[in-house]
Amino acid sequence: MTATLQDRQDIADLMTGWIHRDLAEWDQLRELFHPDGRIEITWFEGTAYEFVDASARMGASDLRSKHLITAPVATFSADGTRAVSETNAVIIGENVRIELGCNSHNRFIDRLEQRNGVWRILDRKSVYDFGSFTFPAGVVEIDREALAGYPREYAALAYLLEVSGFPVRRTFATKGSERERVIKQSAFEWLRGEVRT
Repeated sequence: MTATLQDRQDIADLMTGWIHRDLAEWDQLRELFHPDGRIEITWFEGTAYEFVDASARMGASDLRSKHLITAPVATFSADGTRAVSETNAVIIGENVRIELGCNSHNRFIDRLEQRNGVWRILDRKSVYDFGSFTFPAGVVEIDREALAGYPREYAALAYLLEVSGFPVRRTFATKGSERERVIKQSAFEWLRGEVRT
């Protein structure tokens, strides 16, 4: 069985559906995931539904964010009911209180499953490529010692999250890292049915 154009469009719609997060449309955001879906990004690790609730709390804070999403590159299982996609994204963040922002370039690595004819995300992880600060109202002071505690690829994003009250508790995958290799290898083993999750 091969993937149809509709399968590819459905998965693309899931990726661009991330706009629901930016628009605070929490019920629609929840619909992108299977009920047992999980997500791991800089400031959150856990179930996708818990992530939606945490995103609503973030949305009520001084931290604003926007995501620019490209078309995904998807690979399908032999039976056409599973897929792994990789999607470029740009995370644009700004803390309006301290007038500090960032742009962070990342890639989402998603495991997707079609259940009862409907595609949804089962697992989302992020790989961080590079990023930089933005200064909406002029340059503000950065604590360089704190900044140095994060990998350069997502240091600006992690710093902004931390000063906004959303701590980054561990190291995440960066471009070309061993963590990226493991994420991709595990995803494609799952795609081939070699592992359950």
